[in-house]
Amino acid sequence: MTVVQISVEIEAPTDEVWAVVADPTNLSRWDHRIEGVEGLPSDGLHEGTTYRVKLRFVGARASVPARVLELRPQEYAKVHLGGLVNATVETWVEPIGERRTRLRHRVDYRFRGGPLGGLAARFVKIFGAPILLRHGAEAQKHHVEEMLRRRPRA
Repeated sequence: MTVVQISVEIEAPTDEVWAVVADPTNLSRWDHRIEGVEGLPSDGLHEGTTYRVKLRFVGARASVPARVLELRPQEYAKVHLGGLVNATVETWVEPIGERRTRLRHRVDYRFRGGPLGGLAARFVKIFGAPILLRHGAEAQKHHVEEMLRRRPRA
């Protein structure tokens, strides 16, 4: 298994950060290789929730099953990804004072064999897992901060 970790600070309270990063429908906003998410329950995520992430890269498509292993709303989530990758994605949302939040991700992953797994592994090797994870965390940060900038002020 390969482990990649990243941390970013966001100018927003933890509840605002959590509302964005805990919503899998936002995945396609943070990574253009994600086409969407299917099978999310209408009542939101909880431990045991399963859904599928639709990926597209280098002309190939894949459907990655996801299962929520652990969930502590407003602070922590642990999700298992299967299919072409065997991965565990952990996310922490930690307050830094009243208006700032530290967002941390840790990803343990291993690509499975087969043509799609090999293609994905080559892609990650070329671009670098730390760079890809940093890009995603920065996209989450910008998403939260932009959402707050656009919100009408009272």
